Amino acid sequence: MKNSIKDSVLALALQDFAVGNDLVFVPDFSKSFNELFKGKVYTLNELEYCEQFDQAILRYASTWAAKEAVYKAVKQLYKQPLAFKNIEIIRSKIAGIPQVNMPEDYSDLEISLSITHDGDYVFAIVLVKRKND
Repeated sequence: MKNSIKDSVLALALQDFAVGNDLVFVPDFSKSFNELFKGKVYTLNELEYCEQFDQAILRYASTWAAKEAVYKAVKQLYKQPLAFKNIEIIRSKIAGIPQVNMPEDYSDLEISLSITHDGDYVFAIVLVKRKND
């Protein structure tokens, strides 16, 4: 038993990829959405992106789902605290491919992100992999 626990801990320490996902029910998200939450979670770039749409709440929800998915994956590889404002979801154009900006401490990561929405739901999935230098 001791060896299997030790082996499991060692395997986690050597892990070089992780997957994260998040599902947001937009009606519930919009009920809890407020200025305090916006200020704590979203960067200026994200705020500008979301606010350019008639249904900004859908963009805020999709950005939130993406941040959650990134957070869940990165926490499997790094144990240090990671603030949501340090995970920035950017798009080069409207409906463009989403990209993730992270602090320099995480520059060894490659991050692939996909976001989708259908009806009242937003889903994000991310694959994070350590770069092989």
